[in-house]
Amino acid sequence: MPRTRRRTALTVAALSIPAVVLSGCGGGSGSANANEISYWLWDSGQQPGYQKCADAFAKENPGLSVKITQYGWGDYWSKLTAGFIADTAPDVFTDHLNKFAQFADLKVLQPLDELEPTKGITDSDYQEGLAELWKGQDGHRYGAPKDWDTIAIFYDKKKVKEAGITQEEMNNLSWNPDDGGTFEQAVAKLSIDKNGKRGNEAGFDPKNVVQFGWASDGAGEGWGQTQWSPFTGSIGWQATDKNPWGTKFNLDDPNFQKTIDWYFSLVDKGFMPTYAQRGGANSIGPDKQLQTGMAPMGFNGSWMISSYAAMEDADGNKIDVGIAPVPTGPDDKRSSMFNGLADSITTQARNPEAAAKWVAFLAGETCQDIIGESGVVFPARPKGTQLAIDFNKSDRGFDVTPFTDLVKNKETFLFPVTSNAADILALNTPAFAKIYLREADAATLTDLNTQLNDLFKVAG
Repeated sequence: MPRTRRRTALTVAALSIPAVVLSGCGGGSGSANANEISYWLWDSGQQPGYQKCADAFAKENPGLSVKITQYGWGDYWSKLTAGFIADTAPDVFTDHLNKFAQFADLKVLQPLDELEPTKGITDSDYQEGLAELWKGQDGHRYGAPKDWDTIAIFYDKKKVKEAGITQEEMNNLSWNPDDGGTFEQAVAKLSIDKNGKRGNEAGFDPKNVVQFGWASDGAGEGWGQTQWSPFTGSIGWQATDKNPWGTKFNLDDPNFQKTIDWYFSLVDKGFMPTYAQRGGANSIGPDKQLQTGMAPMGFNGSWMISSYAAMEDADGNKIDVGIAPVPTGPDDKRSSMFNGLADSITTQARNPEAAAKWVAFLAGETCQDIIGESGVVFPARPKGTQLAIDFNKSDRGFDVTPFTDLVKNKETFLFPVTSNAADILALNTPAFAKIYLREADAATLTDLNTQLNDLFKVAG
């Protein structure tokens, strides 16, 4: 997915709209026909698969139909928020863990366990831990599990080989916050300055780099999912005291801060592009950095598999991309954030029972198998996941087990789900940006930690 997909929360202004304003409207979902279910998603890559699901649903439910609308990530959330205010929100939409908590608090989501078609959603039918995340603090379920993702390393096989790094070495990288381990050694070898010196050679100029060894996906204000979370996760760090619904934060942890300082030191060493070098406000992601030759290796999520599989260089030549596991940490453990999407029903749905039938179908085996066979993402049901693994191997020649083994081996931690998500993002963004810009070090996160904890004292 063009991900941006899992980036960050809605703006503070949008999610600070009083609940009475958002829930005071009723009954307008952008579809004049109560038997036509309006469904919004943001991923154009998944739209064809979900159209197949919609067609199958209509055959199974005569008289009902689904109208799918796709918006890009940025427009998606602004239009959704505007829709809640103007009474034009869809019946059903693709929801994100960093957003549903406040939507539920604002009472714009239907509790799925109160609608007959979705009452039967069972946690055990999905990958372990996914379904539980979509339950609010009131115990109601507000999202039906849709898909999941983890993080791995995508890399340009040709450039890795030119640097003298073998595939076996790529599959067994390790890191530590003292010298970076074999991970940093590989990153150094892949970094090249304007004189052709590599980062592990004497005379390398970190101020004049033409190829960075490691792609940057920004500062990581959204809990570092595709930036530093595999490193902080491998030392056992968690953002909050419990998940979901933590109220105390751990950004003052010395080991966490040491890891963050090490990670962003890659910028100082010329191994990772600066904020300005990756495009500033118009920044390009790790996929485009690999495609353009800026950086041949970097973290990204499983939602990007299809993009990397079809990647070509500027001359139209296919780039041979490999996938490697996240590095092991100081305790020889791998770790990845385990995130998932779900489908939610709005309180503006014209026909809640029909909308619930569609959501139950989306979360059911038929649709999840269709999505699995498309290979775009890993469906929440284990069978759908296996279909996606098989498709990638047979049709793309991609071994995607660096993503799926993390789940199989229980080497994951769940995306932090909290209240006050927009306020947290508003505080995190400048604090982590300053570290990435090299204007502050990680010790400043202790003050941020206090600010985050104070949000819940005020709320309490």
